[in-house]
Amino acid sequence: MDISMDWQGGFKFTGESRFGHTITTDGSLAAGGNEEGYQPVELLMFALAGCTGIDIVHIGQKMRMDIKGLKITVSYEQREENPRAVATAHLDYRITGSRLDPAQVERAIQLSEEKYCSVGATLAGVTRITHSYSIMEG
Repeated sequence: MDISMDWQGGFKFTGESRFGHTITTDGSLAAGGNEEGYQPVELLMFALAGCTGIDIVHIGQKMRMDIKGLKITVSYEQREENPRAVATAHLDYRITGSRLDPAQVERAIQLSEEKYCSVGATLAGVTRITHSYSIMEG
């Protein structure tokens, strides 16, 4: 699998996925960028949320959960020293559905974290990942 990133000047890059989707990254003003795109570490956190979200929906479907919505908020902290790796990431899942069983929801999250999410596995040993969830009837 390949992706590509092309430098646009300053700290700005544009990238293209293997599916043809484009993305722009840039640095913060404080770091000398122009804030004209995502910071790369933000993309890493989006990747973590997207990866685990896909897992939870897929596992939920297999468990016959009636999931109608899933919002994932990621709160993260980076180390102060370079490289500024992500030290902690907390994922807060807000799951909407009908008659969702908390034990099944917790099991789906655990399976994602412990077995299926490739992004979480990549961060393992570097980032302390925690989670919380709430279930909304709907």
